[in-house]
Amino acid sequence: MIAGLPGILAIDGGNSKTDVALVASDGSLLATARGPGNHDADVADEWVEMLAGLVAEVQRQAGAHGHPVARHISACVANVDLPEEQDRTAAALLARGWSATAAVVNDTFAVLRAGLDGSAAAGGAHWGVGVTCGAGINCVGVDPAGRTTGYLAFGMITGDWGGGSGLGYAALWWAVRAEDGRGPHTALREAVAAHFGVPAVRDVALGIHQGKIGERELLELAPVLLAAARDGDEVARDLVRRQAEEICVMAVVVMRRLGLTTRPTPVVLGGGLMTARDPLLLSEITERFAAAAPQASVTVVAIPPVAGAALLGLDYVGAAPEAERRLRAAYHGRAGS
Repeated sequence: MIAGLPGILAIDGGNSKTDVALVASDGSLLATARGPGNHDADVADEWVEMLAGLVAEVQRQAGAHGHPVARHISACVANVDLPEEQDRTAAALLARGWSATAAVVNDTFAVLRAGLDGSAAAGGAHWGVGVTCGAGINCVGVDPAGRTTGYLAFGMITGDWGGGSGLGYAALWWAVRAEDGRGPHTALREAVAAHFGVPAVRDVALGIHQGKIGERELLELAPVLLAAARDGDEVARDLVRRQAEEICVMAVVVMRRLGLTTRPTPVVLGGGLMTARDPLLLSEITERFAAAAPQASVTVVAIPPVAGAALLGLDYVGAAPEAERRLRAAYHGRAGS
């Protein structure tokens, strides 16, 4: 092992962005970089090549060069759920020579670990339930013995609903129906058209059909829907309630599988829709957990998922507790600056 080699190369490959952090074994945050997200279970060569640029950037910031980059790679990647997908991703990362070891899990585990600072988990054990609600939606759970459970989370084909994509499609669906008379009036009709700068909602649908508007641009409608709900639009409010219900159901079912419903359990919420801290959505979520799992302790993650990936890496290399405190302090300092 090369003396002075950083402890962890942490990777958070979300749907919308990829964050990389280089972290020393004592928890010091050495460097960070950001690039585009990962959209496929089969990690594309283009994404790995983009990732190589981010790795080079964090090395440059840290004043390092060459290979290996760190003692261990801790990668939490969206859409990488199955063991064979995790193995393929780990192999692709190891092939770059960045480290001798690599652990790859779904990015929701990064959200969960980021939210478990030892104060919420009995005895400092890193267990609980994590829900990601960003571009998509997913949920995982870890019990005190280390058993894990979750969902396939492939979208509609596996029973998932929500996240920015789900809310965006729903907002357009109801707006179109309001405009053509098949549905009730909703402020989403005017709001959706205004967001895209077109006269009518049909122009949005036509733009998607003709390839002038990308379907991923519908993610931008989630904040539009939340604003309409806060202003009292009932169609939008019903969609917010449905999102809250989906989040609660996913988490509670995971708790049941792991036998956690009768004990105090940390539930960590992450992803863009959660970290935006919309008051209506959070109040609806809190209300449902109070009824379905009153002993759950629900929090919104306060540090980015890449920090959770780094913490998983520090766990892997057996870093001292002070390393976690140092890393968290670095990220909290960034948030406050």
